[in-house]
Amino acid sequence: MFLYRLRQRENPHHALAWSFLILLLAIVQQSCGEIIETAEIIINGNALTVDVARTADEQEKGLMHRRSLPENKGMLFPYDRDKKLSFWMKNTSIPLSIAFIGADGTIKEIYDMKPFSLSLVSSRHSVRYALEVNQGYFEAHGVSVGDRVGFPDDF
Repeated sequence: MFLYRLRQRENPHHALAWSFLILLLAIVQQSCGEIIETAEIIINGNALTVDVARTADEQEKGLMHRRSLPENKGMLFPYDRDKKLSFWMKNTSIPLSIAFIGADGTIKEIYDMKPFSLSLVSSRHSVRYALEVNQGYFEAHGVSVGDRVGFPDDF
């Protein structure tokens, strides 16, 4: 109703009000975690679009509460230094596979993860990235330990 009335008004503040409303909606959407950086990576010649979880909040939420993940999408967790990483599947209903990736883009380890499992899946090596995809993606695309991930130049 507010939007309808605002549209019907003829006053000098009309454009300002619309601008403010659009800005407010963008801020609310971003604070709800709906807007996240995306990037395209290449593995074995296959393009994969990933949501990039850079902040602690984005990394903590990960793929929780999502009902599905499109076929050629995933989530990439970049870190500022190499370290051993651990992930779990709390509140995650999608069967996933995870690849632990070194700073040079080499896949060091790959594991399958069970939906809703609270068991930790940990890297044995210190790595820079973790990549979550639908379970079976790596196998279907011939991706294995030792393969390299190509990141965008500005990544």
